[in-house]
Amino acid sequence: MLPSEKEWDRTAGGVHDGPPTGSWLNALSAGEAAVVHGGEGLTALSDIPASHKIALADIAAGAEIIKYGETVALSTRDIKKGEWVHTHNLESKRWKR
Repeated sequence: MLPSEKEWDRTAGGVHDGPPTGSWLNALSAGEAAVVHGGEGLTALSDIPASHKIALADIAAGAEIIKYGETVALSTRDIKKGEWVHTHNLESKRWKR
């Protein structure tokens, strides 16, 4: 599948008020190029499972992560554009001490 044919899933992240994240319906392999809806491209920095979040821009440590319009987590470190955004670099806002 060509990068421009990747299916974009706006409902699982999209661009909200906060760090831009999104997810593809298909898995991305490390080094694979993908095109964000609207034409901006990025390269996956690691393998990213289908429907998991990917950073569409650099995200600073401590930033709120938005899903379905709600803050669901805080980044525990800087996250680079193209990185997988998941439990290894997030902390649940609900359980934050």
